[in-house]
Amino acid sequence: MNAVIDITAPSSKSLSHRALICASLAEGESLLEGVLDSQDLTRTAQCLRQLGALIEPREDLLFVRGTGGRALPDASGIISMNVGESGTTCRLMAGVVTAIPGAYRVHGEGRMHDRPVRHLTDALIQQGVDVAFEEKDGFPPVVLTSRGLAGGEVTINLEQSSQYLSGLLLAAPLAGGPTVIRLMGRTIASWPYVALTLDSMARFGVPVGLERRTTGGWTPCAHADAANLPPVDIRLVVHPAPYRSGAMRVEGDWSNASYFLAAGAAGKKPVRIAGLNPDSAQGDRFMLDILARMGARVEWDGDAVTVFPSPLRGARIDMNACPDIVPTVAAMAAFATGETVISGAAHLALKECDRIAGPVAELSKAGADIEARPDGMVIRGTGTLPQRSVDLCTYGDHRMAMSLSLLELAGIAVRLDNPGCVAKSFPGFWDVWAKVRLGNGIGAHHAA
Repeated sequence: MNAVIDITAPSSKSLSHRALICASLAEGESLLEGVLDSQDLTRTAQCLRQLGALIEPREDLLFVRGTGGRALPDASGIISMNVGESGTTCRLMAGVVTAIPGAYRVHGEGRMHDRPVRHLTDALIQQGVDVAFEEKDGFPPVVLTSRGLAGGEVTINLEQSSQYLSGLLLAAPLAGGPTVIRLMGRTIASWPYVALTLDSMARFGVPVGLERRTTGGWTPCAHADAANLPPVDIRLVVHPAPYRSGAMRVEGDWSNASYFLAAGAAGKKPVRIAGLNPDSAQGDRFMLDILARMGARVEWDGDAVTVFPSPLRGARIDMNACPDIVPTVAAMAAFATGETVISGAAHLALKECDRIAGPVAELSKAGADIEARPDGMVIRGTGTLPQRSVDLCTYGDHRMAMSLSLLELAGIAVRLDNPGCVAKSFPGFWDVWAKVRLGNGIGAHHAA
């Protein structure tokens, strides 16, 4: 076997957001190791500094002096928070700020003003928050005016995003009384991300009770068990409690590792990725299961996983719990033989771009037989793609840019309109991807 391409996984974007928020709401000083350095995290840090947190790099660590959740000395004016194009920053901070008395204008850039927040603001209104949309009803920019949260019972719909619940959960310990959050709707989008929120809160001293409805009332249940329940049979209970400062190391990111895992299967050389937690609560760990179902050989060694070049076959995959890796799986399916059906991901239309229409349009340009469905897509693979040069659109979406890079492994000269958009979550992506190119004998002349 030829030499393995060795890569270290970047830090988890999702856990970096949550660790930064919890540390900033804590009383005292925290040291965070491995917080992702990206545009989205820069936006979250800026918002937290506006709440009074001190966040500064110290060698390889981030030093955070939290606010204890106290209001700013002068909260008379509206605090304007620009979340950029970070949906995570928008939804999490829109929940968090309402726990701290004041008025906050949450706005963004790019497609952010087309990404809904109505289900979150409906829940905040139940908590006494005044909500004023400046342009389109249900979308940023929005002004949130709060006297602090009282607690009590609140219902929230998670069909579009679990981030609404995460924002509400992160704020709830600062409320005046216990908060009971009841879930509504037919489904829950991206439920595993809630586990990341619960884990982060627990690390900073704030446990959350997760309960299921039974004939005898409500009983505690595990997060994994709740994943299979109707939303109306789930509730979360948060008691007032201070966040406690401490130290936390952010684990590797399964979402951003997905491109390299796929490259190991679709390319000529095995790819070994270090720094991943095999027991992670991150939903995108499901990438390994998808690879196995599509015929890839996968081996673990400690915290490193190796994926070997393999003949891939089509599969039927429900991706409701891991929508961020749909563009990766769609691109990988173009290398497979047989039909791949991606379902359960209607909420992808509300991401940085429409991540159903986007992959369908761009992979079609590269010669893939692919069509959109309301909740996903169908890819009919023949095991090969025509070798050609192709100009592809990223739609300014980091995950589109990174997933489309996989087409290079089929001998396609990929030219992206905006390769720099990867800075949103993975600024060093092209430097790391160069290792995959080199290992597979691909020139960089047509690259980013």
